[in-house]
Amino acid sequence: MRQILLPVATLASLPTFAAAEQHPNVILIIADDLGYGDVSAYGQTSIKTPNIDRLARGGVCFTDGHATSATSTPSRYGLFTGMYPWKRKGVHILPGDAPLLISPDQFTMPKMFQQAGYHTAAIGKWHLGMGQGKINWNERISPSANAIGFDYTCLIAATVDRVPTVYVENGLVEGLDPNDPIEVSYKDNFEGEPTALSHPELVKLKWSHGHNNSIINGIPRIGFMKGGQAARWRDNEMAQYLLDKVFKYIDERTSVATNQPFFLYYGLHEPHVPRIPDSRFAGRTGLGPRGDVIAEADWCVGQLMQKLEEKGLLENTLIIFSSDNGPVLDDGYVDGARESALQHDPRGGLRGGKYSLYDAGTRVPFFVYWQGHIKPVESHKLVSQQDLVASLGKLIGQQVPDTLDSREMLSTFLGKRQRGRESMVVEAAGRLAFRYRQYALIPPYKGAKRNITDNELGNVDDWTLYDLQADPTQATDITASHPHLLRKLKRQFQEATGR
Repeated sequence: MRQILLPVATLASLPTFAAAEQHPNVILIIADDLGYGDVSAYGQTSIKTPNIDRLARGGVCFTDGHATSATSTPSRYGLFTGMYPWKRKGVHILPGDAPLLISPDQFTMPKMFQQAGYHTAAIGKWHLGMGQGKINWNERISPSANAIGFDYTCLIAATVDRVPTVYVENGLVEGLDPNDPIEVSYKDNFEGEPTALSHPELVKLKWSHGHNNSIINGIPRIGFMKGGQAARWRDNEMAQYLLDKVFKYIDERTSVATNQPFFLYYGLHEPHVPRIPDSRFAGRTGLGPRGDVIAEADWCVGQLMQKLEEKGLLENTLIIFSSDNGPVLDDGYVDGARESALQHDPRGGLRGGKYSLYDAGTRVPFFVYWQGHIKPVESHKLVSQQDLVASLGKLIGQQVPDTLDSREMLSTFLGKRQRGRESMVVEAAGRLAFRYRQYALIPPYKGAKRNITDNELGNVDDWTLYDLQADPTQATDITASHPHLLRKLKRQFQEATGR
């Protein structure tokens, strides 16, 4: 076919958004504490997740895809910045009143999309701090997530089990009555305010550890809160509330008379504690609240897909689904999760989980879907969420700083080439381990073997090496039989981390 060349004058007269038309919308869905074994796409049969499975079976299904950390705040930091979280001091699980962790001057994924002409939004779980410390929740909070590249935000400030139990929209607490100001403390209770210890009769969901402060909706939380009654969320309505915000955002973007693409981060709160499903999902799975909120999250994904279809956006929207870290059962409440493990293994046969250096700490569900553009493929290559920054940068024609830890692997994420990482550093609560191809190296760490959640932490007495291809459950240490490989990986780990 003969190529038709336009005169220079004609090219100059084309609409300025012509290049942007070639760029897809991008939706990044990150679940909270969802394990490798929690989605049926990987073979488990105890919980059905047909909508999440649709992404896995219709796109690239990664079997060795990882979060950047085994805990939430560091994981999300690595996701949005493309940097190893352990390289930045103070990147750990944040309280609900922590200042914004990412500097407004820092390079971020949403800023990259803005630079490419995208409209950007963040809706749902955040847990990267807000403000500058000593937050006044009754005024506009600055800097908010809007300062690091999001045009619109509606966020849970920290986690569902921490105060304040309010939504923050573009830096303002939504629905706040100025005559009932919010006060928050992570040190002292406010006079006259009931806690789980002082008024156990008000508790509807029993706490098991660490969640015995202010009681909101009958649920004891971490931290103390007073006021803001009209603004407080209702836990069983959270999934629908956040989904409605997502719908409203999509409706608004498609009603605008431009071809500006959008980047949407949708932070699901499930299956993080407290697990309070809507009545439509309560009892659905027979596996208690944890199973039911996973079914609820799957429904949310299905509703989003249906919305995109109705709007005619599905073939122009790249969807990425993953989780911030591995699973945990009893993370502060007595809700039957421990007992459900007899019927359902959230780790999918792996070892460890949230907080752990073992593989289930960071190996999570990881799917990339783009209808009509990605052919279904199962990839066994090693990939990390932090690689999305450089890879999506290439997709939208943006350069990223060469100082990032993010690796460009767009062809892998689009299922066009089977190329993964050769190595990466794994982090869990400040402790580091190392992956090299199919091998997992864990340095010695002092401390308990298990934490209060009953997850194995990966605190080993001496250097430990596993072949995950031959031994995915990490049952057999091969250091004695592979001394040369051990020396090689120790050297690479120390060169990569300085430890």
